[in-house]
Amino acid sequence: QVQLTESGGGLVQAGGSLRLSCAASGRTFSGYAVGWFRQAPGKEREFVAATKWSRGTTAYADSMRGRFTISRDNAKNTVYLQMNSLKPEDTDVYYCAAGQDRVPLPRRHYEYDYWGQGTQVTVSS
Repeated sequence: QVQLTESGGGLVQAGGSLRLSCAASGRTFSGYAVGWFRQAPGKEREFVAATKWSRGTTAYADSMRGRFTISRDNAKNTVYLQMNSLKPEDTDVYYCAAGQDRVPLPRRHYEYDYWGQGTQVTVSS
């Protein structure tokens, strides 16, 4: 079983950038797909991006493509989400998740088995 810990959230002005980190413990990300989701109160968890740990293949939600970049550091067993050109509507709690590595990359929250505790991102206008 893998435990996930997110960090890097905070308050940023519109147009700014943040980098979120998702560190694995208990075991490595090997064999997993790792995804980022976000959720606002009362709303369904929304897919942001995902990557295959073994090959680095990536997938993005259309609204984040070009602004957000998912990457991984094998040595640190960590997945990152670089978020640029942030908008107030990007304000949410961001979660990382790990699930079975499959084709295509999973985009639905129920396809993931392990979740972090979430990190708050607030973008001011």
